[in-house]
Amino acid sequence: MPYEVTASAPRFCGETVTGEQLELIQSITKRYQKLSRTELAATACELLGWVRNNGKPKTVEGLRYLEKLEQLQQIKLPAARKRRAKSTAVAIALSESGDHSPVETSLRQLPPISLQRVVTPEQRNRWRSLIEQHHYLGHKIAFGAHLRYLIQAEETILGCLQFSSPAWRLRSRDDWIGWDDARRKLNLQHVLCNSRFLILPWIQVPNLASHVLAKSAKQIVLDWPEQYHIRPWLLETMVDATRFSGTCYRAANWIGVGETSGRGRDDRAHRRHGAAPKQVWLYPLHLQSRARLCRGR
Repeated sequence: MPYEVTASAPRFCGETVTGEQLELIQSITKRYQKLSRTELAATACELLGWVRNNGKPKTVEGLRYLEKLEQLQQIKLPAARKRRAKSTAVAIALSESGDHSPVETSLRQLPPISLQRVVTPEQRNRWRSLIEQHHYLGHKIAFGAHLRYLIQAEETILGCLQFSSPAWRLRSRDDWIGWDDARRKLNLQHVLCNSRFLILPWIQVPNLASHVLAKSAKQIVLDWPEQYHIRPWLLETMVDATRFSGTCYRAANWIGVGETSGRGRDDRAHRRHGAAPKQVWLYPLHLQSRARLCRGR
């Protein structure tokens, strides 16, 4: 397929993509058709300097970008490789996931609660399995940077937690911060999204969810800079009000600031406006969070 180099390429993570950069992407994808889509995305990110502060390429975002270019017929990607069925990994993890006996007690009577970083293959399988089986959104590959945790009381797993890259635009959040497009573009990396939070259904412990949220806010301030070399200043989350009231976020001193438009991250054509609005909750990680996000330090 002939490629037309154009300066009107879609933006990448808010950044303008020049005709020269697009030509490089086209050259890479045309020359290395034996590489997987993920490998092509990693290669393009490394050559174009699309990396995180820790120097690692933005491969997940890059893959999404390449697929967008293919939709616009500006590149041709190799056929997507067949992935292992989701149910295979889930079934293996479930067979090893341990006791599902009900836990009904008070928070005070539980052993000390810890947030175990998910780093090993076994932990990843267990986390994915629990989320797939018991979270209404199921398991999906997180967009961009992310950290995952197993919520534990000694050896007992109580739930799962994930922090990941924030929404690019979120009107109620942006209005609360008070930033313009330029400041949002510059400082969005200091905002994290609590994109998954699950207390397992057989765990019945009053106030556990708000306790975990408070603990996780302290933990992510330490872990995120270690992993990504970026200090977070604000947490965000979206709560489906048709399913949940957001009580645990309110109890953990999160701030309700409004609702989403209901479109979702991938609806750039505004076809689903108002389809599934969610409550937006924010948690400042610093007394001067808004000021820092507006001025950049």
